[in-house]
Order: sequence, then C-alpha cells, then structure tokens
Amino acid sequence: MSADMTFDERYRAIDARDARFDGQFVTAVRSTGIYCRPSCPARTPKPANVTFYPTSAAAHEAGYRACKRCLPEAAPGSPLWNVRGDAAARAMRLIADGAVERGGVPGLAGSLGYSPRHLTRLLRVELGAGPLALARAHRAQTARTLLIETDLPAADVAFSAGFASIRQFNDTIREVFGITPTELRARRRRRIAAPGTTHGPRTHAPTPAAIRLSLPVRRPFDAAGVFAWLRARVVDGAEEAGAARFARTIRLPGGAAWFEVTHAEPPAPGDTDRIRLTAHVRDLSDLGTLIARVRRLFDLDADPVAIDAALSAHPELAPLVGRVPGIRVPGTADPHEMLVRAMVGQQISVPAARTHLTRLAEALGESVEIAGAERLLFPTAAAIAERGHEVLRGPASRVRAILGAAEALATGELVLTGADDGDRQRAALLAMRGIGPWTADYVRMRVLNDPDVLLPGDLVLRNGAAVAGIPAEPKPLAAWAERAAPWRSYLSAHLWRTAAPLSGDPPLAEAQPPTQEAP
Repeated sequence: MSADMTFDERYRAIDARDARFDGQFVTAVRSTGIYCRPSCPARTPKPANVTFYPTSAAAHEAGYRACKRCLPEAAPGSPLWNVRGDAAARAMRLIADGAVERGGVPGLAGSLGYSPRHLTRLLRVELGAGPLALARAHRAQTARTLLIETDLPAADVAFSAGFASIRQFNDTIREVFGITPTELRARRRRRIAAPGTTHGPRTHAPTPAAIRLSLPVRRPFDAAGVFAWLRARVVDGAEEAGAARFARTIRLPGGAAWFEVTHAEPPAPGDTDRIRLTAHVRDLSDLGTLIARVRRLFDLDADPVAIDAALSAHPELAPLVGRVPGIRVPGTADPHEMLVRAMVGQQISVPAARTHLTRLAEALGESVEIAGAERLLFPTAAAIAERGHEVLRGPASRVRAILGAAEALATGELVLTGADDGDRQRAALLAMRGIGPWTADYVRMRVLNDPDVLLPGDLVLRNGAAVAGIPAEPKPLAAWAERAAPWRSYLSAHLWRTAAPLSGDPPLAEAQPPTQEAP
C-alpha cells in the first residue's frame, strides 16, 4: 500500500510508469508546477524536483495543478480509505458520498464525532489538506468525468458535481487543471449523448435523462465473480442481473434513482479496465454520491496487486489466487438494507433468503416510475418496522429481531453508515437482540468494505477451507487465517469461491500463482 512506501519505492513506480499505483499517490514536480499520476507518460523528473502527496487535494493546496496529459483525477480511487479505519479514512468515505455538499464541514465533523476545527487539523496533518479542499478536489474529479464523457451542458455538470455556482465551477476547473471547462471538454476522446437534457442554469432540478459514464478499475478485476455474487442475491422488482450486467433502484438524498452497470473485457492487455455506468437520477446533485456508492458496491478501489501478492505468499492460497486473480468483495448500495438482508439470510440458503427478500420488497417496497419503467425501491426501515410482521416468515425470534433492528434504524437509535468506526459498529450491532457475530461481521465486511473480516462460523466458507487444505473448524481456521491479515475478507471470498466455483473457473490443480511483483 502506498502509505507504507518509501520515497525510493514511489520513485521506482513513476520511473516504470506503473499504472498499478494510479490513485494511490500523486507526483508533484517543482520545476513545472504540475502533479501527475504514477503512470504519466511524460519524462521522469529528477528526484530532487519531486514531492509525493497522498491526495490531489494536498497537491492543490501546495500550489500545483493537474497534468493535462495524464489527468490524475481520472485514476481509480485510493484503496487506503478501506484499509485504514481511522478518522481520516472515514472522512474520505463521507466526502466521496457528498457529506460536505449536504451538511458542510460541521455536518461532516458531527458524523465523525469531532469538532470542525479538530477535524480540519487532523486531515491537514494526515492528508495534507482540510475537508473543504478535499471536497473541492472530489468535485473537480466528478466534473472532469462529466465534461469528458457526457454532453451535459456545463451548468448541469457544475451542479451534478456539487458546485454551488457556475462561477465556483469555472474557477475550480481553471485552478485545478489550468484550462477552462470548455477546453477540458474539447479533450474528450468520445462523445456520449445524454438525450433530453436541457440547457441553461439549474437549481438542483430533476432530470429524466440517462447519464452514461465509464468508471476505471484496477486490474486484475474478477468481474465475473462480482456479477455472479450479485445475480445470486438479486431481489426481483428492485434489482436485475445478468452475467455481466447489474441494475437496481436506490434512494439518494435528492430522491429515487436507478442505475445499470455493465462490463466488457478490455480489448488488449495494456488497456484500462472499466465498467460502464448508466444512471437516472431525480436530482443531478446526487450523481457524485451515486458514483461513489457504485464504486463501493463493486469494490472498484481495491488494490488487487497487493492483495494477490500477500495471499499467494502462502502455499495453501497460491492456487486459489492463481485461479481467480483480482477477486473482489462486493459492498452495498444501502447500509440499512444490508442489515435487513443479512438478518433475513441468517442460517438459511441464499436462494431461500432471496425468496423472503423479494416477498418483502413486493409487499412493502415503494413503486416508482424511473428510467422509463415502473420499479420497486427496497422497503425503508420504517416500513419494515411498521408492517414487517405481516410479511416476514420464519422463527418468531428472528422476526422479532428483524423488526427490532428496523425500528432502531428508523428512530436513529442504531446508526449504520459506510463511514462508521468498525469496532463501534460491531459493538452496536452485537448489542441488538438477535444479532450475533456472523451477522455483525458480515455487515462490517459489506457496509464498510472492511478488507480484514473472516467469518469462521460460515458453513460454506468452512467447506471451501477444507477443499483448500487449511483448517475447517472455526477456531483453528480463525487462528490459521491470522497470517492473511489485513486481507481476510478477500481470503473469505476465495474460500466461498472454492466451495462454489463458477462454471468458467479452472480446476485448482491448473491454477498458477501470480508472478508479477510490485516495485
């Protein structure tokens, strides 16, 4: 991970133009006044002229502007915000979700339990920039994507990216990229129409248009595994899934939204892997939040090179990694929904849980017309608390537990977000009636994208452990898995996959461990 890399290691990465480190740090060059991603094709600067920064915002604050050639804002997001569970990482996840735009720095600080002054000081020390600068950098990244990849009018781009005014948008783009929005748009490599958009300024008005984007992904990327995982758990009416397609409705701050994600393998080994996102949002200001949630749902900001290298260092795991390089652990689009799904799925099969959840959505979900069709939103916690007893089936103790958790979520007694402190979230969940370690840890894995969670009591996971030749009983498995830290969530994913391989997976005997090493 880049946080542990020395200057010399980072310098070797930029000298090799290693795209694996794009998004993990930026390179600022004093002689030119610009900063680049590690894979920038420009001539490697002299070490004496180089300063490495953990974020583009830190480079902005130090007076540098983005390289026009490599556009560092187009890189995948940093994997550090999932690996690290500290306040800085949690703040970055909230900033990506649009917390500063919705509640300002006081709202962001309050969500983390700090005063605005203390949070600003902490982020400047840890990341080289305060929350406003970090949020501005995130808005610039979103705006760049929309300018390059869509035909949205500049005013719509500004409000979609979270800017408060056209002037603020224009000033920020010029300051960050050294060119105007019009000049930046002229650099796009292709035009993707957004039919039905209107011109002129917006005041966060709804838009019925489809917005189509491509989101960068670090390779290798086990797309087949992510889509298969989501397809097996699809809630009919609220979600749709295929071999390389997933779509669903989602509640965002500005209203209901619908998105579709598709994937096609890149045509050549050196090309960037990307997933395609089609979004329908009621309020353009929700677009940045939606992009952040899709990236977390598909675990797009993971560092597969570091994960695969660490796991394959153990002889028992090397064949698993060789068979499925770049495995991902899907996150969630809605933390409240994930808790309900986890509790419904306790001690029953995935198909049975899907049946129960589809019945729940059909009975209590809200019907909305969006993206040209009538679709379902998964029920709110309040709806489940009020009427879940009419629909939920199973042991009475489990039904009472689900209703109690839904009531706690609806009233705010239980707070569950993608930026929680992991230990506190787990303790809060375990304090709820009917929630045990498996559910609390599974929620932590999916809601926080925590990379270091093992579920030793999971029967399917234990079956995979037995096939892989490692201890399969809970306590010995947990002890053995300590050697896989901090990547035990990805170990869990490999063991699940080993127990239930996809049709295209090669036999373990034919799998070869990865040989490429990080610089």
